[in-house]
Amino acid sequence: MQRKNCVAMILAGGQGSRLGCLTKLTAKPVVPFGGKYKIIDFTLSNCINSGIDTVGVLTQYQPHELTRYIGSGQPWDLDRYNGGVYILPPYVKGKSGEWYKGTANAIYQNIAFIDSFKPKQVLILSSDHIYLMDYREMLETHRDKQAEATIAVLTVPIEEAGRFGVVAVDASMRVVNFAEKPKKPQSNLISMGIYVFNWDVLKRYLIADEKTEKSSNDIGKNIMPAMLGDGVRLYTHRFHSYWRDVGTIESLWQANMDLLEKPPSLDLYNDKQRVYCRNTILPPHYVSSKARITNSLVSEGCNIHGQVERSVLFPGVSVGKGSRIVNSVVFQNVKIGDGCVIDKAIVGNGAVISGGCTINDPEGASHGGANKYESEFCTNGISLIASEINIGGGVHIPPNSMVETDVY
Repeated sequence: MQRKNCVAMILAGGQGSRLGCLTKLTAKPVVPFGGKYKIIDFTLSNCINSGIDTVGVLTQYQPHELTRYIGSGQPWDLDRYNGGVYILPPYVKGKSGEWYKGTANAIYQNIAFIDSFKPKQVLILSSDHIYLMDYREMLETHRDKQAEATIAVLTVPIEEAGRFGVVAVDASMRVVNFAEKPKKPQSNLISMGIYVFNWDVLKRYLIADEKTEKSSNDIGKNIMPAMLGDGVRLYTHRFHSYWRDVGTIESLWQANMDLLEKPPSLDLYNDKQRVYCRNTILPPHYVSSKARITNSLVSEGCNIHGQVERSVLFPGVSVGKGSRIVNSVVFQNVKIGDGCVIDKAIVGNGAVISGGCTINDPEGASHGGANKYESEFCTNGISLIASEINIGGGVHIPPNSMVETDVY
């Protein structure tokens, strides 16, 4: 293998259960986003845009679609002889083998893979975040500080900080405290789940952690506190642009809506940070003379006869006459009949919504009674319709619903 200065490892094995039926049969990194992309497209594109051409993708939960989607890595210019993209599922080694027990254990099980490139640094990335970042800037910070480990950080409202790893730093931006999802955060500076490590240092801690019986084998919970306790030179790299963890239905919906701001929080039209993807080529979208589209993203192959407002439509969506789609994210090949109202919803691939249906219609008549589709994963009035679901004519779906079976 050709020696590499830096190897990227993308953690893509989590179940993503908070996304409900969107991840019931597929891995979270290939959940659709932004009318054209999959979530993992952002991390893969960031790598190649940063000059990092050797990437390991650690898979585990429902990996088939993710493996098929990445393929040889050609859309991201990662189909290379020296380097490229590698799918790294758990596997049997000798007489034993085990699932990845945590983020640290996942990297530990791939020590031989990383060693084969003899890198100076290893970049650890998550696959469920939406952001555009040049990792070269973080690597430069790491080297300028002569750090042994560097964490990418940003500031959030203090009331949200407890959902993340919370970081405290001194005047030089050296980490003095790290707490993973504390109940009472002492800082609003959070870890983005992006790390640069000197490989020789990380390797040593991974081996020690694997020998620790009660360890959770997690980078945030175990590796970082251990390094901090031993006085490892641990610094931060501040990030000031758009970043969102899309681990819940509400955050996925909100990230799509963010694309419709003027100017958008996330600029998908920046040639210097282009997001690459694998996408089926479809005919141009069609908009009838009576259709109306405002403040929306509409992808190729769509057939619009109704009204679309502040929504994101993936390829191949059809919207019938007199229908109104508002504040919604509609995945690929969804068919929406005439006279429907869909407001503040995510509709899965290939769903069929028959004429006269209402999903979260704020002006519709009250239907009363308990909501049998209510889900803990659907909050703030957002509803989720699973892929390949058929909803019959005239059906009303109330807010905060997750529909996983046909409804007539």
